[in-house]
Amino acid sequence: MLKELQELIAIPSILSEDAAPDAPFGKEVKRALDWFLDKGRENGYQVKNVDHIAGHLEIGEGEELLGILGHVDVVPTGAGWTKEPFGGIIEDGKLFGRGAIDDKGPTIAAWTALNMVKDSGVTFNKRIRLIIGTDEESGFRCVGNYFQKEEMPTIAFAPDADFPIINAEKGIAGLVFSQLTSGKKDQLAAFRSGDRTNMVPDLATATLAGNLADWKEKIEAFTNEHDVPFSIVEENGQVRLTVHGKSAHAMEPDDGINAGVLLALFLRDHLSGDGKAFTDFIVDHFYRDSRGRSLGLEFNDEVSGDTTFNAGIMRYDQKKGGIAEVSMRYSITYPFDEKTADFEVEGFTLNIHSNSKPHYVDEKDPFIKTLQDAYEKQTGEPAELLAIGGGTYARVMDKGVAFGMLFPGERDVAHQLDEFVDIANLTKAAAIYAEAIYQLACQKEN
Repeated sequence: MLKELQELIAIPSILSEDAAPDAPFGKEVKRALDWFLDKGRENGYQVKNVDHIAGHLEIGEGEELLGILGHVDVVPTGAGWTKEPFGGIIEDGKLFGRGAIDDKGPTIAAWTALNMVKDSGVTFNKRIRLIIGTDEESGFRCVGNYFQKEEMPTIAFAPDADFPIINAEKGIAGLVFSQLTSGKKDQLAAFRSGDRTNMVPDLATATLAGNLADWKEKIEAFTNEHDVPFSIVEENGQVRLTVHGKSAHAMEPDDGINAGVLLALFLRDHLSGDGKAFTDFIVDHFYRDSRGRSLGLEFNDEVSGDTTFNAGIMRYDQKKGGIAEVSMRYSITYPFDEKTADFEVEGFTLNIHSNSKPHYVDEKDPFIKTLQDAYEKQTGEPAELLAIGGGTYARVMDKGVAFGMLFPGERDVAHQLDEFVDIANLTKAAAIYAEAIYQLACQKEN
């Protein structure tokens, strides 16, 4: 299991623009998919490649289909790792690497579990498909295309979140706020922070008029107060200012330090035109406010908790003005259409770029009860049901849930520097998945 995980982590399967007909999301992403499909062939599974952006490994018999959905694409590494991001190094009971916990490690655990059940000689009463996606981190285009052409599982789980069982996933909307510029320039020439809305940006850069002496003492005082690193250089008659934060998953922005919001907080007091209007907007609506209170979009329900907002991409230039792309994770019962209808923020327009509605499977469903039994049998702990703000492949299923593999109380290092998987927990997850597969899809002896 560890050897295969190291092999998979060694493939830097980050979304790339070097697309080709046989590698729509880049050659490394395709290489990771091919790695899994080759493993399936070697182990006697029926294997299918669907347009080089998804595929499956199938075994078993029966009309019903159990789906297990994992993904091999990963988010960018970011700067500051102390381990090799694609090295798969093992230290202190942990295996380090981008994708170790999101989602290569959990997918390998499920793959290992499936082989354990297969090799035990049991009789399957369902078909089982391990479905491999390649675009989970950037829009789910892989499974969108896959399920236009392939069978929808009767029941399914995605090993891509938390144990015990996540039966409720918040809605995920992409909001784009665009600035209405006045044409009044100030010292801000350009501003850039973030590349993905599903991550808290850990880096922000501003290009400013002036010289080094104008800005250095001010930014030193600010970053000392907020305890974050910075850099400042003078080039081509301008000053380039960079502030560092802390990355985290957009499902809980408060787990990170948003570098873009912090840099906007510093700049707003030193600007006067469109740049100030842009930074004012960022600060007023996202500084110490990840719940949408200042936007008037806050909401909470008992099933899934708070609605959250992550300003993941922020851009500004003097000609075009500014934009802020925000990942909104909204509660199961959120009145989305009512709350967003005729929504206005002074000086900015709102466009709803995307909207994936909430997903919920009733807690009384026999499928849920079986997963709870499998978890409790292997751990001895109660299998409580959870709701999350993250989006997993479960939400594209007719009846699907997220099932592990982060255990209760375990630190979530997905999308963070020095991402790792705890090896003992990886082994325990494989046992849970094997138990679940056995209970859901195998003929029991009389």
